[in-house]
Amino acid sequence: MMRRPSQSLLTLWAMGSLAVVAAFSPSAFSNRARLATTKLNVDGPPPGTKLVSNKKEVIFDGNRFYETGLEEEDCIPSQEYCPIDPATGEPIRLTVEEKERMFLDALQSYYVSGRQVMDDAEFDMLKEDLAWNGSEVVALNRKEMMYLSAMQAFTRGEPILSDQEFDALRDELKEEGSQIAVSKEPKCYIDTGICKATFKRDFFRSNLLYLPLISLFGIIWLGLGYEILGGGINPLILGALGLPVIITGAKATTDTFIFPDNLVAYGPCPSCGAENRVYFGDILGVEGFGKQASIKCGNCKEVINVQRQSLRASSLPKND
Repeated sequence: MMRRPSQSLLTLWAMGSLAVVAAFSPSAFSNRARLATTKLNVDGPPPGTKLVSNKKEVIFDGNRFYETGLEEEDCIPSQEYCPIDPATGEPIRLTVEEKERMFLDALQSYYVSGRQVMDDAEFDMLKEDLAWNGSEVVALNRKEMMYLSAMQAFTRGEPILSDQEFDALRDELKEEGSQIAVSKEPKCYIDTGICKATFKRDFFRSNLLYLPLISLFGIIWLGLGYEILGGGINPLILGALGLPVIITGAKATTDTFIFPDNLVAYGPCPSCGAENRVYFGDILGVEGFGKQASIKCGNCKEVINVQRQSLRASSLPKND
């Protein structure tokens, strides 16, 4: 009578062990893998997947596939800003960067020179399109609005800022990287034929102007140190100790006697976009470019006038 419970316990223990072994058997793993694979295959592609069928765009929205019926380069005027090609009369699809450039050109042309390059409805559609695309260009801050207002008032002959205040505001916007105050890409005006671009300071080549005297003063410093101290100090340590004096003396001598009032700038040619460089200042007493420099583009041979203060470069009028 006492053996039956123990046999029952042994029977239950054996059945549990078999169940555990069966659960971790290779066949069980393969069945689970097949189920997981089946589940992955049934889930389908993630939402937003795009396919191409007969040159048409096919999009999966998470529940079904559907054809848009549009080519990749097609533009929908009712949903986005689409300029019209004057040659074919068909709408053109633009990238966000191209739309931002058109928006900035329209703003600068209207506020700076008083010309309206597009009508109000077209401009509003372009601005709304950029806003829906998350562009930061359409959101102007207070300083940028003040800059545009000052440019418009100056064009009307009613300046609202003095020259010093306007220059300070423009320099501040340039330091902040504002695209309103700086136009790096060349652009041309149809009515005058003048093309304009903005140059930038070439700090690397400006610092190279001091390299000859830094090397010369460094050799003199090491020579004097060796003669005075008799070689008791490591030349590297001696050079490191004299580095501030060497750099200060070389910079002061270069700016005063060799390259006084120097400034090196570079930027694209307003006509062809090729990179050009210009040097402002004198060289060993020989007078160079002052407030304005006139150079010839090495690529297209067009004359470029560069203003030292604003680094604005412009070509000559085409009708001259």
